[in-house]
Amino acid sequence: MKVDKFLVERFIGAYEHEVELNLAETCVNPFTLGEFLTLMGREKFFEELKETQLTYGFVDGSPELREGIAKLYAHMKPENILISGGAIGANFLVFYTLVEPGDTVISIFPAYQQLYSVAKSFGAKIKLLKLREENHWLPDVNELSELVDNETRLIVLINPHNPTGSLINDKLLKEICAVAEDANAYLLCDEAYRGLYINPNDYVSSAVDLSDRAIATGSFSKAFSLTGLRLGWIAASEEIIEECKLHRDYTTISNGLIDDALATLAVKNVDKIFKRNLEIIRTNHQILSKWIEDEPLIHWVPPRAGSIAFLRYNLKIPSETLCLSLIKEKRTLIVPGSCFGMEGYLRIGYGCKTETLKEGLSRFKDFLNSHR
Repeated sequence: MKVDKFLVERFIGAYEHEVELNLAETCVNPFTLGEFLTLMGREKFFEELKETQLTYGFVDGSPELREGIAKLYAHMKPENILISGGAIGANFLVFYTLVEPGDTVISIFPAYQQLYSVAKSFGAKIKLLKLREENHWLPDVNELSELVDNETRLIVLINPHNPTGSLINDKLLKEICAVAEDANAYLLCDEAYRGLYINPNDYVSSAVDLSDRAIATGSFSKAFSLTGLRLGWIAASEEIIEECKLHRDYTTISNGLIDDALATLAVKNVDKIFKRNLEIIRTNHQILSKWIEDEPLIHWVPPRAGSIAFLRYNLKIPSETLCLSLIKEKRTLIVPGSCFGMEGYLRIGYGCKTETLKEGLSRFKDFLNSHR
């Protein structure tokens, strides 16, 4: 089976450990283990685990963990949740379960490349629903309807969106769900950044709470700041979960017991984690907004959610060349738009430590000054 080169992962992997400042990071400032346990009020957590036998544990994820995740939704129960190896593992399992050669898969674009390249590798016909800056990086339902054909098996979204930070509201999301229902297709919605709203008054339902044909995937990496656990999940109807289990048996027996225990602790204290993380992204969003206001070479549609932004730049230089020069000259990492098939753009992460963002933007300003 041939696969396309995963451009963003290859680029970040090649340079993230060679720079001083990483503004390519998409997670909200990951906890140290000590910080996490202190915030949870469980500094002696590992002492409590010393008598735990390191077996396979619960194949589907522990009951406590699945119950905690189910509470993040309006209509999900533990039996609607399946634990996976990160959101990337959850998405892969959905494609592996549902997509057959010859199926049509419609994906928004730009997007995290996995969400169309995996289906392509399975022999699906890929149709791209292209998002446009002038439409605030939101999908057009009429254009989506025109892409649907008799072989449409899956429609794929990211909400909040990667790489732009756009946010599909409930009204638009319901309309997209209706398109999937009319086509007798499934809707896969990657919701790894769900809950990270810039405006405190914003809230968007999970797609899985709006339609029986929807499947949502989530992660402990982004909004929970527990990237190193490498845990995610699928939320879907029991029928879909059972089908995913059959396919999961061929890829993963179970996830780690200690990872499961830490994730369970997190979902029991989700309010504490979100209080910390919303303060980080809202503070940093303001800093980034002010920086862009004062920088005529950079333009954007301000992200409404998540921890990343898509910047359009006004320089006659390819995005990868720009980013490689920024690494060489300023030891600072940003992702080129070419990794998303979008030349003339850059993806920046602003969920890092505030001091890191300030220094990174200062170095980026110096870089732009030298290339005007």
